[in-house]
Amino acid sequence: MYRVIAIVIGGFALAACSTPDWMNLDALKPAPAMDTVQFESEPPGAEAKTSTGQTCRTPCSLSLSANATMTVTFTLAGYEPATENIEPVAMGTELPALRPNPVSVELTPAPPPKPVAKKQTTKRTAKKPAAKKKPAATPPATTSSSSPPPMAPSEPAQPQAPWPSPPQPTR
Repeated sequence: MYRVIAIVIGGFALAACSTPDWMNLDALKPAPAMDTVQFESEPPGAEAKTSTGQTCRTPCSLSLSANATMTVTFTLAGYEPATENIEPVAMGTELPALRPNPVSVELTPAPPPKPVAKKQTTKRTAKKPAAKKKPAATPPATTSSSSPPPMAPSEPAQPQAPWPSPPQPTR
């Protein structure tokens, strides 16, 4: 009998550790309060992007969470961007609502780009590298004093060995 009671208590303990999803109490929490906000711009066609990441082209409307303050940035090519803040406002016993609603902005034209001033450049002529001069025909420089001086053109040239020549045999 004690064994049966111990098994039943152990089963309840294991079941308590693994509650199924259908017993999750998050389903009973209320959904966040949502409010639909209208966005308008002059000129129309601007992109309205909220700080939560939602975007649309004006005129348009988005369903936003009414629980926190957020910003909306309006951008259009050729116009400066404009930013507006949206804040939740408690309406007595009702759910909070976002204000201002509708959000309207008038975009100002962007100033024309400044012309790029050309730098004052002075004409500089590139120096051409000097032409390489051909070396004049000069006798090669000698590095040791043991070499004989160059021969005159009238004498026949004899091959020179790097070692001294043996003496001529006598007869």
